[in-house]
Amino acid sequence: MSRLIALLLIAGTAALAGCNTVSGAGQDISKGGQAISNSAEEHK
Repeated sequence: MSRLIALLLIAGTAALAGCNTVSGAGQDISKGGQAISNSAEEHK
């Protein structure tokens, strides 16, 4: 029973960490796109 609880805690922690990682990557990609867009606007 305690192994099951430990496994669930580890899985839950990994899932939360994964969500934060994906969210951070999405923000980085969005910022990169904005920088490219701004650069294109400046060089029209």
